[in-house]
Amino acid sequence: MPKFAANLTMLFTEAPFMERFALARAAGFSHVEYLFPYPFKAADLKAELDKHGLSQVLFNLPAGDWAAGERGIAALPGRSEEFRAGVSKAIEYARVLGVSRLNCLAGKRLAGPSDDEHGRTLVENIRFAATALATAGIELVVEPINHFDIPAFFINRIDHALRLIDEVGLPHVRVQYDFYHAQREEGELTGNLLKHLARIGHIQIADNPGRHQPGTGEINFPFIFRQLDECGYAGWVGLEYIPKPNSAASFDWMKTMASST
Repeated sequence: MPKFAANLTMLFTEAPFMERFALARAAGFSHVEYLFPYPFKAADLKAELDKHGLSQVLFNLPAGDWAAGERGIAALPGRSEEFRAGVSKAIEYARVLGVSRLNCLAGKRLAGPSDDEHGRTLVENIRFAATALATAGIELVVEPINHFDIPAFFINRIDHALRLIDEVGLPHVRVQYDFYHAQREEGELTGNLLKHLARIGHIQIADNPGRHQPGTGEINFPFIFRQLDECGYAGWVGLEYIPKPNSAASFDWMKTMASST
């Protein structure tokens, strides 16, 4: 079986965020991820990680006004100064938290600028972020998001992300491959995994429909987990799903699927 990291933004939501570290440890996890650390002091987050013997594998660069519906600003013309300040802030957090991989969300298209303007902005900002992160020993990943869940999101498919990375032309930039988003947008899950494995830096999972835990939908996760083992994927798999009916009950699949892989 692959190595799983609990996503504390999606899991254990019955408890306040800072209490979820303890719940993850009690559920048997040694590694966690979550969307954003910025509402909290880095030292306080690190204290929770250390207190419960946890390591953090990932978080996102600042992504604009999340509460207002923004889902990233890297591709948004006129927001580059804000994006670049966010990169510096993310590096500060990553150093304290011991995180060596950060995810970038491109954001949703604006009504005025053309796709070419969005694309140029995104390339310039990813190039800036990758260069800055590399000096701190941090890898950058870029995540495609399906257009059903987030209409107008600028990067939807793995080939979109790979073309972007090719244009950026720098090392330490790879894809964050979320099987849920990939299933909704394009399918061909295993084919794309095996074809682009060397260019995938992080994986996240949820079943479809519903974005719940493996075993609740149409994705053949026992087969996918076997493929991850057989192809030698050594990275982490983030559990970025909506637990059904609750977090504790949602982990039963780990036992049943472990016996079938």
